[in-house]
Amino acid sequence: MTDELTILDPTNDFDTLGGRIVRAREALGLDEIEASTRVGVTLETYQNWETDRDEPRANKLSMLAMCLSVSPTWLLYGRGKSPISESVSEEVTNIREQLSRVNELQAQTAQAIDMLNQSVERLVKREQD
Repeated sequence: MTDELTILDPTNDFDTLGGRIVRAREALGLDEIEASTRVGVTLETYQNWETDRDEPRANKLSMLAMCLSVSPTWLLYGRGKSPISESVSEEVTNIREQLSRVNELQAQTAQAIDMLNQSVERLVKREQD
């Protein structure tokens, strides 16, 4: 058993506001540009929040929390609704991989159907000639 805290640990999270913003964004798999667009601020403003050079105003803090699927209290103090857990992220990753495989099989099946349709059309045309 390790002494490391996780993002879901009920004890205080001693990270900074910027550190928690980064962790929440990464838990969702967003880059800084996507996150800043969702919140409706410039990339520079967003980066200043993540690096603790500036803090969001109350209205932007609420929007930021909503966009990152965390509570404002967690962003500010490390208490409350935190980012999704790693196990959920792993599950989502596994489902995405399976979906990708299914999409590949669907594309291969569509290609096979097209080839069969073309073959049938050639045979019918040959019989008609």
